[in-house]
Amino acid sequence: MTSEHPGAEAAEQAAAMLTAVGMPRMPARVMMALAGSPDEGYTAAELAARLGVSPAAVSGAVRYLVSMRLIHRLSRPGDRRDRYDLAEDSWSGMISANAPLYGSLAAYLDRIADDNAGAPVSAARAQEIADFLRYLAERMPQLAAEWRAQRETAAGGEDAADG
Repeated sequence: MTSEHPGAEAAEQAAAMLTAVGMPRMPARVMMALAGSPDEGYTAAELAARLGVSPAAVSGAVRYLVSMRLIHRLSRPGDRRDRYDLAEDSWSGMISANAPLYGSLAAYLDRIADDNAGAPVSAARAQEIADFLRYLAERMPQLAAEWRAQRETAAGGEDAADG
């Protein structure tokens, strides 16, 4: 990690936070490096050099992130090497895509509460968690849509101010 990369220290700290909540370490590091990439993105070799890791480590991380639709390949005519950058709307899309998981977890917690009727405090706690997860399942996609609408409104206002 060298100072020639803007935001490198903050990117590593953000990657550590993502790793702490369960994201694999190398994909987290690659994703945060791309958050501070040049406008043309990075090649896999550039990512490996920036992060001080092997090209194989970057290759696996890139495959993972592309499969999650968090980053995408940028192909340029005449350039034989692919470049990578964050996908448009990747964060809100990721949050929205997890909504069904919250609903499924809520259903399991309902079953836990039902099966644990002999322990009313424990059953109530499981039910409260299930209710919260159902709330997230409903609200997260709505929040992402509201955020997108707000961004579009703000962008429209900027266009009008520029004209």
